[in-house]
Amino acid sequence: MSTGPTESRWPFRVALLLAIATFPLIWVGGLVTTYDAGMAVPDWPGTYGYNMFLYPWQTWIAGPWDLFIEHGHRLLGILSGTLTICLVLAVFRWDRRIWVRYFSLGALAAVILQGCLGGARVLLDDRQLAMLHGCVGPAFLGVCVALCEVTSRTWKAAWSAAAAVGRAAHPSAPSRSPLAARLLGLAVAATATAYLQLVIGAWMRHLPVTASPVLFRWIVFAHLFFAGVVTALVVAVAWKAFRGRKHLPSLRVPAGLLAALVLCQLVLGCAAWVVNYYWPGWVPEWSLTASYPVIESKGWVQTTIVTGHMAMGSLIIAISVWLTLRASPAMHNGPAVCTSDARAARGLAR
Repeated sequence: MSTGPTESRWPFRVALLLAIATFPLIWVGGLVTTYDAGMAVPDWPGTYGYNMFLYPWQTWIAGPWDLFIEHGHRLLGILSGTLTICLVLAVFRWDRRIWVRYFSLGALAAVILQGCLGGARVLLDDRQLAMLHGCVGPAFLGVCVALCEVTSRTWKAAWSAAAAVGRAAHPSAPSRSPLAARLLGLAVAATATAYLQLVIGAWMRHLPVTASPVLFRWIVFAHLFFAGVVTALVVAVAWKAFRGRKHLPSLRVPAGLLAALVLCQLVLGCAAWVVNYYWPGWVPEWSLTASYPVIESKGWVQTTIVTGHMAMGSLIIAISVWLTLRASPAMHNGPAVCTSDARAARGLAR
């Protein structure tokens, strides 16, 4: 193989840095929603008439908490946007694959759209735009993770091997692991359902206080139902990935991590309900002792749990995207799955 631009590690490094920087951006954005601080800075793109970069840091650091997190959210957004531009430049400089170049441009368009949505939310003081802004962020994190994967050495090596196999393999040779095909379908379903679940959660978080109790009840039921669906899909993915770990070792880590995140998310979801709405009515009164601590509204405990629940949903989507790409056909094609392994994989897929 020739040593050309595709050999550079810089696109992967910048993509990884972008993904790492995007998660704190989403976390702080969740804090903005939890503290209802979206209008702490009423103008955009400036901050109280200042250029965003020239706003006095003493006022920012020592000012009110809602101003601190809102202005910090904007600065983190600029960091992610700058890293996205750097990623586009790195991809165009060192990666010859046309589709990856278009993919990086799509990421740049997404981060620009997200910034404009955040600005429009402030200028129009619109909660629906705030909800849309909160839904685009996790999707962008998924795009960042996808760019990390497709610029990695593992992905490039797998696709190069798949291309070589496509040219040299006998037509009767097994071209794909049945287990990988089954896992790919489950991973796609888990990713789509997890994102739908996140949208429902964002709808619940941004529901106005004047909303009908009936509407709130149906949103809660939908959130609980899809939580069960996501859990079932992830358990199925993890079970098949670990049963077939000898044949598909690259799926073990993302599948195990996804299962652990979903377990944590279920715990955080229950805790978020308790700190927001107290215990469900079906919990016996005798189980609630007098020593149960009082949760301060918008205190540290409540905001950490609620925001952590939101951020964990974004991580679940990101890892689901990673797992989906790892289960793609090119990662498990050709003689990497020999005839005996293919028979074993068919048995595991049943």
